[in-house]
Amino acid sequence: MLLKGLVPDNYTVPYVLKACAQSRALREGEQIHAHCVKTGLLLSIVYVKNTLMRLYAVCGIIRAVRKLFDESPQRDLVSWTTLIQGYVKMGFLREGVAAFFEMCDDNLRADEMTLVVVLSACSKLGDLELGRKIHDYMRDNEVNSDVFVGNALVNMYLNCGDADFACKLFKEMPFKNVVSWNSMISGLAHQGKFKESLDVFRKMQSIGLKPDDVTLVGVLNSCANLGILELGKWVHAYIDKNRIRADGYIGNALVDMYAKCGSIDQALRVFQGMKNRDVYSYTAIIVGLAMHGEAEKALAIFSEMPRMGIEPDEVTFIGVLAACCHVGLVAEGQKYFEEMSSVYSLIPQTEHYGCMVDLLGRAGLINEAEEFIKNMPIEPDAFVWGALLGACRIHGKIELGESVMRKLLEVEPERDGAYILMSNIYSSSNQWRDALKLRKEMKGKNMKKTPGCSSIELDGVVHEFRKGDKSHPKSKEIYKLLEDIMSQLKNYGHLA
Repeated sequence: MLLKGLVPDNYTVPYVLKACAQSRALREGEQIHAHCVKTGLLLSIVYVKNTLMRLYAVCGIIRAVRKLFDESPQRDLVSWTTLIQGYVKMGFLREGVAAFFEMCDDNLRADEMTLVVVLSACSKLGDLELGRKIHDYMRDNEVNSDVFVGNALVNMYLNCGDADFACKLFKEMPFKNVVSWNSMISGLAHQGKFKESLDVFRKMQSIGLKPDDVTLVGVLNSCANLGILELGKWVHAYIDKNRIRADGYIGNALVDMYAKCGSIDQALRVFQGMKNRDVYSYTAIIVGLAMHGEAEKALAIFSEMPRMGIEPDEVTFIGVLAACCHVGLVAEGQKYFEEMSSVYSLIPQTEHYGCMVDLLGRAGLINEAEEFIKNMPIEPDAFVWGALLGACRIHGKIELGESVMRKLLEVEPERDGAYILMSNIYSSSNQWRDALKLRKEMKGKNMKKTPGCSSIELDGVVHEFRKGDKSHPKSKEIYKLLEDIMSQLKNYGHLA
């Protein structure tokens, strides 16, 4: 068009800029920007400037977006929304919310699209107070809460920790799509409310709404954390039946679910059947194998990662160090710990230091574990001190255990773990008076030992039992089942 000598006008340029934005053609966009400045189009037409702002926002040049915005003599709702979107997309969440309130001060009324963006920023920030302010603004200005705004509100309240109000909003929504249900399923799982998450999924099934990939990942996550293997298997069968590829997020979620539900062989089969694996795939199987004591397999798979061009992350190394810990591979564990920073430029976190203390302590290298803690560049926390105290229990180090217990109580004065571990150390050494003294001290501080909790799956439903609690309707059935198992084991000579 330019070669033919035709001059683009204010209708031509926005379409070309939109094409640049869709293909992220920044260089061509800058050339068109220069053309607009030369011809004066930018100074006179607001929507040309808005389209150019969107191009820079899509390409992540937030300074250019702000500069164009500030230089614009005219701003409409699209200008503000583009600026806010640019901030939120680039991770400048508070700047995006601040721009929203600037817009309100400019006497512009936000529409549904703007509010969805601002609510997503509040959701990522986890700032409930800020999210409530936005919700109040919606009420005060009688903003139409369509399904997209409703989803954003539910998601914001869930991510900000107010699950009850999120459930209330969800129930009141006049129309729900699959994203609405996914927000509830994934959001409740994120808050640790796994049973409630699965209840929502069952309601979704009851109305005949077809789950998508996000739904299935959320359900598998809840199954993994509750240990519900049967429902996890049902989801896997659904994936196979509907010819959904068990790769990416779904494949990773399946591996994690099978590993956490105790079916490590099936987790390994899913992993080996994945055509596209990423760092999360490798991390899930390595952590799973380490958890099941399959250290050699875990380390063998870890050694594959460099050949596949995949770099491990911090969580991968937790699995690797845990695998070394299970089988007492001290030298290998030390090598991997050093490689975190020297080879992969990863900064060890407190969990990695705790794994190393546990590794050294279990191997009986108590002095080395002490020295390791002294040389830590970060302050040891309860995880690190707890690992050393656990080593003292294994090897009967009473005096050191007393010293470590005091350190642990400084970090966690309200928790019962230090008292229980030290009491067990005294009991193992027949120092019953000292053990009793600790129990009395706990009683004097109104501290109670957290009761042991177990769960068992019956007919696809997980039942939870606490030590000494016989009020559960299934308790008699479970205890009878356990008695039968114990009796059979005795008959076969498996119990001393």
